[in-house]
Amino acid sequence: MKYSNIILGILFCATVATASPVEALYSSSRLIQLSDDKQEWMSESQILNLISNKVRFRDVTDFHSAPQPKDFVIQNTAFPSTLTHQSQVSKILPKVSEDTPRLVLAEFTKFPNRYYNSQNGKKSSEWLLNTIKQLIPGVNATLFNHRFPQSSVIVHIEGSQAPNEIVIISAHQDSINLNNPSTGRAPGADDDGSGTVTILEALRVFSQSNLKPKRSVEFHWYAGEEGGLLGSADVSKTYSSKAVVADLHFDMTGYPMDPPAVGIVTDYTDPDASNLVRKIVLAYTDLP
Repeated sequence: MKYSNIILGILFCATVATASPVEALYSSSRLIQLSDDKQEWMSESQILNLISNKVRFRDVTDFHSAPQPKDFVIQNTAFPSTLTHQSQVSKILPKVSEDTPRLVLAEFTKFPNRYYNSQNGKKSSEWLLNTIKQLIPGVNATLFNHRFPQSSVIVHIEGSQAPNEIVIISAHQDSINLNNPSTGRAPGADDDGSGTVTILEALRVFSQSNLKPKRSVEFHWYAGEEGGLLGSADVSKTYSSKAVVADLHFDMTGYPMDPPAVGIVTDYTDPDASNLVRKIVLAYTDLP
């Protein structure tokens, strides 16, 4: 689990509300961001058509535009330029195993799909919450409810020195069938079951380490990513007044590449944070 090693490296460099319940998600048209300068109001069928045709988009209805920096509390964080906690990380890395991720993923992919706007999505998110609680007794884990059936899942670890500052480790939990988005079979083992179990394994190992992060750390499993980043948009709107230092997101960590590699997305990200991730990848994995 090379990506879990990366998360454990990140952790040493660093009461959840819910979205207000309103009418059903697609009871009216949604504002869809298709590019930096193009938006359209679309129905559910039009949005599902975008998904089927693999068109990238964001649902920005509740922002009425893509969220801008002015909408959030901006943390002027100086990211470390060197790694200084190798000894602590090295002690717990041997505890990282593929066993738990494989077992959890095998059960997670038994849902016909994890479509966010369905009962399968709802049940899978509830199953994920219960699984986290079973694996990590006493963990502070809650559901973050949305206007669609599937909930996001959030785990909070209180910081010892700067509890009001938050580092987020995230993945998305939903899956979708591109040809038949609402009801088609979509086990989603890679997209994004792999990211889901990657951050869960990092949480499991870190929770057993008895180490305390200086900042608060949260693990987020977002609902509705395939519908245009719906779940993370709801969470970010609620968190807009919170001091979020960084969010490291893991998506399709099981994607087969030859040779294996770690892909780091650099658009719309902080370059110093990306450089820190690169250093962690080189230090704690044998992947380029």
